Amino acid sequence: MTAQDITAVDPEARRGGEVLLRATDVTKHYTLRANGLSRRHRVLRAVDGVSLEVRTGETLGVVGESGCGKSTLGRCLVRLTELTGGRVEFDGRDISALSARRLRPVRPGMQLVFQDPQASLNPRRRAGDIVAEPLLVHRYGDAAAVRRRVAELFDVVGLSTAHLERYPHEFSGGQRQRIGIARALATDPRLVVADEPVSALDVSIQAQVLNLFADLQEELGLTYVFIAHDLGVVRHVSDRIAVMYLGEIVELAGTEALYGSPAHPYTQALLSAVPDIDDGTLTADGPVRERIVLTGEVPNPVDKPTGCPFRTRCPYARERCALERPPLTRTASGREVACHYPLAD
Repeated sequence: MTAQDITAVDPEARRGGEVLLRATDVTKHYTLRANGLSRRHRVLRAVDGVSLEVRTGETLGVVGESGCGKSTLGRCLVRLTELTGGRVEFDGRDISALSARRLRPVRPGMQLVFQDPQASLNPRRRAGDIVAEPLLVHRYGDAAAVRRRVAELFDVVGLSTAHLERYPHEFSGGQRQRIGIARALATDPRLVVADEPVSALDVSIQAQVLNLFADLQEELGLTYVFIAHDLGVVRHVSDRIAVMYLGEIVELAGTEALYGSPAHPYTQALLSAVPDIDDGTLTADGPVRERIVLTGEVPNPVDKPTGCPFRTRCPYARERCALERPPLTRTASGREVACHYPLAD
């Protein structure tokens, strides 16, 4: 998949909106039971003090290696996973501690598209019934109104009414993801968290689904949190990008600023592995950009390093990095970076 396959976004057109989602010091910790090797309980810090804002109409990309906590963060933002600590505000309302009953009227406004389109669809139910389920749960209307709405949603995502009676196994991977998107759109949400929505799809299908996301955002005014591990994909769909490492955000910046001059060494290493056809860094002999190979293994999130969590793999680490945890700090240019010695402003 190349940049030419994906409809370009216009970041400037979507900046300056009201804050729709605000996360403040969000944490999600899991307590691991003691075992034969250790009698004490241990804590896995899946999300460890994340703060961010998402404005109406924009796309915030969230990237990082597998296990960095980005999917857990996405579920925390829409309260599919309970928070250990911190605060999440949606449309100006604190939803962090709402009971299931009080959260129910808020749920239609924020929906999630899952990573695996096959596992997220009930194999025993027809496609039309799957999309109709949230409408029935939230009492959209009578049976006729629900049928009309489902048919409309199928048309919006590029499926025909002939698909309504089919079961998930009768669809391709891309079609199943379209069903998942239709289900997410059923309640007219303002915010959609897309959890690696194209990672399980063939490369030839990924661009089609990404273009669908872009078209829906333009037509419906949607706001996205787009989670992915493919930095090439995120570049073409995001206005801003948050880079996560061991449950923390280490850099948050506008897309062009982040790709043009990464400030955190981890971001620099991730980007060095992405061939870029557009800027001429890919030739017949391979990528021209200098490849930065990180040494060492990703630390265990149960036993995070002291100070900067990235210092054990950072080629620029100094003594201070082992002693002090760098806070996520806004620079003069407006980007945020958690590094004592950032590579760019």
